[in-house]
Amino acid sequence: MSALEPLPVTTSPAKERVAYLDNARYWVMLLVVIGHSLTQFTDMDSARGVYVWIYSFHMPFFILISGYTARRYMGDARQVRRIVSTLVVPYLLVETTMQLITRHYTGEPDPLMILSPQWLAWFMAALFVWRLTTPIWRALKYPITTSIVISLLVGLIEVPNVLALPKILGFLPFYVVGLHMSRERFERLTTPRVRAASVVVLGSALLICYVYSKNWTTDWLLWKQRYDENPLSATPIEGITQRAELLVIGFLLTFAALSLVPRRRSWTTALGGRTFYCYLIHGYIILYLQYQFEIFDRVDRFGVGAVIGCSLIAVVVANLLMTKPIATVFRPIFEPRLDWLFRPVEKPASAKAPEPATDRSTAAT
Repeated sequence: MSALEPLPVTTSPAKERVAYLDNARYWVMLLVVIGHSLTQFTDMDSARGVYVWIYSFHMPFFILISGYTARRYMGDARQVRRIVSTLVVPYLLVETTMQLITRHYTGEPDPLMILSPQWLAWFMAALFVWRLTTPIWRALKYPITTSIVISLLVGLIEVPNVLALPKILGFLPFYVVGLHMSRERFERLTTPRVRAASVVVLGSALLICYVYSKNWTTDWLLWKQRYDENPLSATPIEGITQRAELLVIGFLLTFAALSLVPRRRSWTTALGGRTFYCYLIHGYIILYLQYQFEIFDRVDRFGVGAVIGCSLIAVVVANLLMTKPIATVFRPIFEPRLDWLFRPVEKPASAKAPEPATDRSTAAT
């Protein structure tokens, strides 16, 4: 039996890494790791304020960037292959192992619920779904309005947590807006006037969260419960209003944070290109420290000192997990080549250079 013929492929121009985007990924990844470290301390006002502030925009920030880097997605053979190797395979690996670790210590979930992501892997599932639906958002006449309507209404109905669908639909506007961003729009955010205003906006938001967050229900920031479900317990109008407020706050703080990201290449640029590994590995570290040593419960008695200490350690760990040796060791595990799985892809004659090894940092962060 003869070998299968190479598949034709529609290719986009060869991409170059953009320092601005890698810098953005670096800084928001620090927020991700710090935010996850503070989850255990939200009963303390000092930690709760910072936690609420981070969760108000760190995922909208990441999702918007992911939408921007996916704007050329057409569903050709090479792009589909990358989705499988950088999203599907890591999702199955991470979700399976994390559920096994959790069940070892707690007995749950039993049975395993691999298609119902419990924690970190939801974002890879989301990127998978968003990428596949990108042609739809490119074809619609009013894609941003449509995505906002979907986000506001999804909390009114029961949506199963298959591939984290409630969160996927809730966060959808950030991805769709990212698809319609351009380099020129990002550059307009970095003018001195906008940057000055952004410092005020982010600082004021942090102060407000620190002062008032003790009276807020933080589950709204998870974007996954129905409005009438505990602990939200909101009427349809209250739920839609609260979700709308979160959308506005998410966009406002995201654009403010983006305006402060340096545009020039620096030491954060190379690290920001490897956030994929930091995102995945730090979750194992947090689970191990909590379940094996109950470290967060042990340091809780130190109050603000514990919050500051955990935040500083989170920054150090995040930086270490974005180094080149970590990427070298874990790339074959989290991003296998899978040549045995796919039919060969024919490279276009006009291609001047191979596509860079990644927007791996965006593929799953």
